[in-house]
Amino acid sequence: MTVKSQSLLREASHQTIAGGSAGLVEICLMHPLDVVKTRFQIQRGKGDATSYKSLGHCFRTIFQQEGILGFYKGILPPILAETPKRAVKFLTFEQYKKILSYASLPSAVIFTVAGLGSGLTEAVVVNPFEVVKVSLQAQRNSFSEQPSTFAYARGIIRSQGFGLKGLNKGLTATLGRHGVFNMIYFGFYFNVKNIIPVNEDPTMEFLKKFGIGLLSGTIASCVNIPFDVAKSRIQGPQPKPGVIKYRTCFSTIKTIKREEGFFALYKGLVPKIMRLGPGGAVMLLVYEYAFAWLQENF
Repeated sequence: MTVKSQSLLREASHQTIAGGSAGLVEICLMHPLDVVKTRFQIQRGKGDATSYKSLGHCFRTIFQQEGILGFYKGILPPILAETPKRAVKFLTFEQYKKILSYASLPSAVIFTVAGLGSGLTEAVVVNPFEVVKVSLQAQRNSFSEQPSTFAYARGIIRSQGFGLKGLNKGLTATLGRHGVFNMIYFGFYFNVKNIIPVNEDPTMEFLKKFGIGLLSGTIASCVNIPFDVAKSRIQGPQPKPGVIKYRTCFSTIKTIKREEGFFALYKGLVPKIMRLGPGGAVMLLVYEYAFAWLQENF
């Protein structure tokens, strides 16, 4: 193996490890908010008898009826997915960025397009895990009464298969969610970070990066949430058992807007921002510092 090949392999392995570490830290800190977000997104308006009245009501109801572990329903699929998912996210972003740099494009375009490419690649990897996670999060029984993650996944495969009606349903919505999110997330973060001069005080530099990461995650969450709501409806329980109402991404968005109004496409926005604002900042910082540490020590 040539020195150049060894260098590329070393860099890619560092990007993979740092990206996986970033994802694992973020999911362990932020998963309860993801459960709350999903519960709001699968509600079908005021006619839904099980609707939560507010964010506080949702937290209280889950805690009282399902216990503290109710906030960690569906956590195993994202934990199993986070290492490959975030590894793919950051590794492909870096590789797309490198490829695009040969085209002599402006850096702003490179960061944005590389982000889009990484999001689409990430979506393909993560979608089966999302199908299982959303199905588990939608259930309101106590944590101890839930089937195991693997049993639930086997049930989906047995009854519906691996395809777009089974373990990969909602793929188009997942592509839209991740593509749009990463395009804004990476594009905004790296472009803004590069404009602001580096602060010599490490604490201030850390806070600067955290602030930009927080803003990146917040803006990206606000823009991509209609895809997220559509994904939750497609992958979650249908209004009438045995009747599939939500089939494809754009038809689902159209149906929700027609039946529940435009703002129904933004259900779960507050818990989503609460999770992916700080969560997005945590991921970028863990990735950057872990990657720098690995480059220096290995």
